[in-house]
Amino acid sequence: MADRYLRISLEKRGVHCTAKLLDDRAPLTCEAVWNALPLAGDVYHAKYARNEIYALFPPFAPQEPPMENPTVTPIPGDLCYFSFNGTQLGSQAYGYNATGNDVRAGATMVDLALFYERNNLLINGDLGWIPGIVWGQVVDGLDLMADACQDLWRAGALEESLSFKREQ
Repeated sequence: MADRYLRISLEKRGVHCTAKLLDDRAPLTCEAVWNALPLAGDVYHAKYARNEIYALFPPFAPQEPPMENPTVTPIPGDLCYFSFNGTQLGSQAYGYNATGNDVRAGATMVDLALFYERNNLLINGDLGWIPGIVWGQVVDGLDLMADACQDLWRAGALEESLSFKREQ
């Protein structure tokens, strides 16, 4: 199979990076994401994991991918896939319901995340360890994206969206 790439963008900030899908390490996850592209949604900056931005989506795979290529210590440039049910994310502390996302008991949400700097640890005070599937790696543009992510952390994420599109 030929290498597959996608473009990840912070639309309002006009910044993007390019990532390679890790088809050899997470083939089922890569296929599920690839078939769902393009995807875009409100961007969030992590509270617990540290140097992470992400967007939440309704489930898009016919079946949730298994835990392939898992990590709890993502490195800069890792793309991770998480699946949560509404009970896990329903606490008011997360603030998702205020954004119009369908986060409620029984609802499943897919979290597509980009880690942009070091020292990340996937542990949540409410839930404990949260392993993610590493399904892609940024190969170009991480420095500019990291700067934009820091700006997002400091200036806020309102009206910003995170998009994932196939790179031609």
